[in-house]
Amino acid sequence: MIDLAVSPAATSPVSLRELCERFFAPDGILRSTAAQSGKACEYRPQQLEMARALVEILEKGRHLCVEAPTGVGKSFAYLVPLIYRAKQEGRPAVVSTETINLQEQLIQKDIPFLAKLCGVEFKAALAKGRHNYLCRRRFALLSGEQRDSLLPSATLLADLKLLDRWCRDTKDGDRDGADFRPDPAVWSMVCSETSGCLGPKCGFFRTCFYQRARLEWANADIIVANHALFFTDMAMKAASGTAAGGLLPNYGVVLIDEAHTLEANAAEYLGIHISHAGVNGALNRLYNPESARGLLMREGKTAMKLRAAAAEVRRASNDFFARYEAFLAERSENSARILDPGLVRDNLSGVLLEFYKQAAAYAEDEVEDDSLRTEFALQLSRCLEYASSLSEFAMQSRPDSAYYVENERDNISVNIAPLNVAEILSEQLFGQDFPVALCSATLTVGNRFDYYAGRIGFHDGEALRLDSPFSAEQAKLYIPRTMPDPGLQEDFEEAVCDELPRFLDMSKGRAFVLFTSHKMLRHVSEAMRPHCLKNGWRLLIQGEDLSRTAMLREFKAGNAVLFGTDSFWTGVDVPGDALSNVVITKLPFLSPGNPLVAAREERIRLSGKNPFMEYSLPEAVLKFKQGVGRLIRSRSDTGILVLLDRRVFTKRYGRMFLDSIPYKVEQV
Repeated sequence: MIDLAVSPAATSPVSLRELCERFFAPDGILRSTAAQSGKACEYRPQQLEMARALVEILEKGRHLCVEAPTGVGKSFAYLVPLIYRAKQEGRPAVVSTETINLQEQLIQKDIPFLAKLCGVEFKAALAKGRHNYLCRRRFALLSGEQRDSLLPSATLLADLKLLDRWCRDTKDGDRDGADFRPDPAVWSMVCSETSGCLGPKCGFFRTCFYQRARLEWANADIIVANHALFFTDMAMKAASGTAAGGLLPNYGVVLIDEAHTLEANAAEYLGIHISHAGVNGALNRLYNPESARGLLMREGKTAMKLRAAAAEVRRASNDFFARYEAFLAERSENSARILDPGLVRDNLSGVLLEFYKQAAAYAEDEVEDDSLRTEFALQLSRCLEYASSLSEFAMQSRPDSAYYVENERDNISVNIAPLNVAEILSEQLFGQDFPVALCSATLTVGNRFDYYAGRIGFHDGEALRLDSPFSAEQAKLYIPRTMPDPGLQEDFEEAVCDELPRFLDMSKGRAFVLFTSHKMLRHVSEAMRPHCLKNGWRLLIQGEDLSRTAMLREFKAGNAVLFGTDSFWTGVDVPGDALSNVVITKLPFLSPGNPLVAAREERIRLSGKNPFMEYSLPEAVLKFKQGVGRLIRSRSDTGILVLLDRRVFTKRYGRMFLDSIPYKVEQV
């Protein structure tokens, strides 16, 4: 075992720098030991360079921004220094990721493999939000004598029985470990919640799944979290003013992987989102007039009056969200900014607040069962939170924020997103007493970090841009000569339908066809259906029956063409022959109709700058790099890239897109 001791008794502990040099050197531990175990791990100079850069900022207490293209082996490059550092310092390291796929790769593959090679014993834990864990107290309450009144609908009884069987066998209470997907309505009634936690007073505290998970985090050297949990923790610590005030333990360093989504995630998780379904769901738990079920189905005049009050709140909720639904319908839009605070009268937050006061007093005075009273408190805390947030939305009281409404799958929501993300992150993330490292395959525009750093408030740190270990000869970019301008929408879509078959034939299917709009995707995919069927290619269309995960599984099986939008441009890994062609139908400029995009552009315009050059263009270049990056995932991969948008030649900005990728361009 390696001597990492830092106590006075340790005469010559090995430095962090030397440990990493030994590990990643051409004849080092990674290559030699892995070869002995039958796993090929080639020497990658970029990997060693990234590890060295991370060691330097860990030693100096600075921050780091790394662009690490696919193939660098970035997870090993950051995990090894973080493991050694955590053991030396006695403080854990947090790795935050965007996707579940990367979390699973780190926990199930990379970390167990490194545990055999590092020469030190360390613990790793996967950190999830508490709503992922079953709450024994809430489950016992829902399964008890009052089940029929508490369960909002009798149709949910089947799922409750499945949960009962699973609960007897599960070791960790993690929903993802179940062999079925619980109905969201049922899970929301049995999952762990902050406001529904009795802590040490709970009769199930010693066997609490969430508390066990927290204990694992506290004892871990490496904590793998997702961005949602990380930002929740960050906000809680900022609000409390102490490192002990969050969900995660007092960590000594943070590594944010898939960091290209940092601004978007911060805006989402530090903002407010209230949906019609969310408000009515909370009310249903208290009283559902359609099924005559809920916590308020109790004897007595007060309970009866509160049921009438809950019904009144529901009517106000339906009216409030219906008016925003009509507003969107009039504009034929799915989302829109709300610039006038008086556009829709706030008839909801006041009645919600009054209902909360009355119901809270009732629960405190007349509900004797501790568990039932706690469940009342949980649901009522949601009402209070909704009332406060709706009032903020109606009054637009949060400065420097975007206010917008959205209709997603017939569920209207009102939303507040901060526009000063850079300022927030500069203070709450980069202004703390621990180093922060950011890495992704796509962080630079024009080979510079300026745009990305400015958007996230990264002003005082180091930057490293690594070369790709892949060859530019592994792919070629084809651009048709005769495509019309995308501004001529009908002509452009017809030209896409005309050009696609020959490029799909070149790769014998096995292609991603990436779009920037669902409408165009539906039109083109339907036009391509006969050609795909004639050639025996399975047609996978986003938005149809299969989930994103199921689509990827089917695609990897081979002989398929996948038509996808936003979520397939990034975070998708299909190495090998199954993916041999990536078609980008249109340069991925942000939609000016997106309310958050419009608010950000307005903010830039008011500062005297050009929104297109300062925001829209750099974002499109980064997204373009992400899309192109789906193709080549290993040294043995080959294939073709196709761009059906000739603006890279006809517009002055076009060169920025072509210069952002290493491949040769051929007009055909």
